[in-house]
Amino acid sequence: MSDMGAAQSFRQSPVGERPIVAFDFDGTLTIRDSFTAFLRWRAGAAGWAIGLARMAPALAAYVGDRDRGRIKAASVREFLHDMDRATLECEAERYAEQVWDRFMRPDALACWNAWGDKGAHRVIVTASPETTVAPFARRLRAEGLLGTQLVFDAQDRVTGAFAGENCRGAEKVRRLHAAYGPDMTLAAAYGDTSGDTEMIAIAEEKGFRVFNGRP
Repeated sequence: MSDMGAAQSFRQSPVGERPIVAFDFDGTLTIRDSFTAFLRWRAGAAGWAIGLARMAPALAAYVGDRDRGRIKAASVREFLHDMDRATLECEAERYAEQVWDRFMRPDALACWNAWGDKGAHRVIVTASPETTVAPFARRLRAEGLLGTQLVFDAQDRVTGAFAGENCRGAEKVRRLHAAYGPDMTLAAAYGDTSGDTEMIAIAEEKGFRVFNGRP
């Protein structure tokens, strides 16, 4: 397999002595889940309906096991399998451009910008794929991005597998420690679901569901 994830599409900035502030993406900085919305946008109404019908067994399994990683992998296999990395990155960029003005929470953006003005290292920590969130991260001028990493094959095409765990819950903390060291501390963390609980718990300023603004 070739290199995984979206390392080529987002450049992490060094931390130095700056405080680290972590933001969840979907539902925190945005008004809804970005990956599902991206897949639906790309597939179109008819393609989306057909794809969901094909995913019926996976959706039925999710009702029983509530395994978000498994259902996400199934959606990647259905809607993105065999897509080349360059095309995926290009479409993700086009999608971000189209939805930005009606997608981002104004109060969350104000908080994001305020931390930037204080010189913080702002990292997005998301369960969505890094590849599809990267265009938003660049627009936000994020210093870091940690997300679920897609696997690409030797031809640089999406396989439908993930390199590592779905980036939610305890995995968010593990990824933060892997990126910034075991002694990493968070000046603040913001999120909106149970998948952000562990990340918020290790932050000095704990922001759970503090943003509700809409464009």
